Amino acid sequence: MPRLNLFGKSENKLRVAWQSTVPDHTIGVSWSPDSKFLAAAAVSGPVTIFDVTTGKPAHQLKGHGFGTAAIAWQPTGNLLASVGQDSKVRLWDAGTGQESKTLEAGGSWAEKAVWHPGGQLLATAAGKKVRVWSAAGELVRELPPQAGTVMDMAWRPGTNHLTLLAYGAATTYDPIASTEPVKMLAWKGSPLALAWSPDGSIFAHGNQDSTVHFWYYDASHDLQMWGYKTKVRELAWDHTSRYLATGGGPVVCIWDTKASTRGPEGSKPQMLDGHDEESSLTALAYQARGFLLASAATDGQVVLWQPANTRGPQVGTFKFGEGEASVLAWSPDDKLLAAGSGAGGVVVFRAG
Repeated sequence: MPRLNLFGKSENKLRVAWQSTVPDHTIGVSWSPDSKFLAAAAVSGPVTIFDVTTGKPAHQLKGHGFGTAAIAWQPTGNLLASVGQDSKVRLWDAGTGQESKTLEAGGSWAEKAVWHPGGQLLATAAGKKVRVWSAAGELVRELPPQAGTVMDMAWRPGTNHLTLLAYGAATTYDPIASTEPVKMLAWKGSPLALAWSPDGSIFAHGNQDSTVHFWYYDASHDLQMWGYKTKVRELAWDHTSRYLATGGGPVVCIWDTKASTRGPEGSKPQMLDGHDEESSLTALAYQARGFLLASAATDGQVVLWQPANTRGPQVGTFKFGEGEASVLAWSPDDKLLAAGSGAGGVVVFRAG
């Protein structure tokens, strides 16, 4: 795979707005829909809600005993969902910092929480089980146990369909209507991470065997891309649904799904090389409406990219003083980028 040389790096477009900390490894960050507040979860349990204007904590939430695994802010409201090692799903009123509901995830521990873009449905995963809740905390549906642990899940854009990723298959359900699958796409392997294209036509998953698999959903057509250094957990689509950025090593690899009538198959990806050679990417995030891409890695760096920039795609860098750069999230208005570190750092940048 050819690497793209870097030019035009004189101006750093990744400007620190403020920095803070949580008690230990930052396991997740999530924005309020108005971009005014940022929630950051420490792996040991506590969740901090920051006022983005001041960078000061607005609320401190206890999170989960034995550790918090994931947080997700309601896209249309003021609820913050969290799941953790205590097998609980907690709904917090982010305005007051008070816990409003405690729900049972259905397994020994819970690892995933994903809101539907409409904000009225929340999916949570615990082992092989997925439960779908209303925003009021009522159980809408428990889906059939999967063949293996649910590694990831995502709502198909423009629908009420939820795709679950587990060993051997990606299975899509309409949890409002039924427990019967809408579609099951079988694949022999151990998938790790799932991402739907914004237009809902393609989903991709990164895998344990250092590959990325593309599914053209309506046609049930698929293809697989090889050549990664490590297993692939990092996936991010651009807002046009044309480009997919992938991790699986120290280099960002961007596939053009419109490279030919066969999609990216047989094409050469764009390679963005800005992290230490011995590092591995930990997170990727495209702006929701813009063309900036952020990457984070075990070398502690956050790198800002503008892949189509003819003077050089790397346009900003930041390095945490300690620990890996662990998580990334763009604010809903695309003006700010949040990043966390393995040492508990939390940074908000003005980007672009």
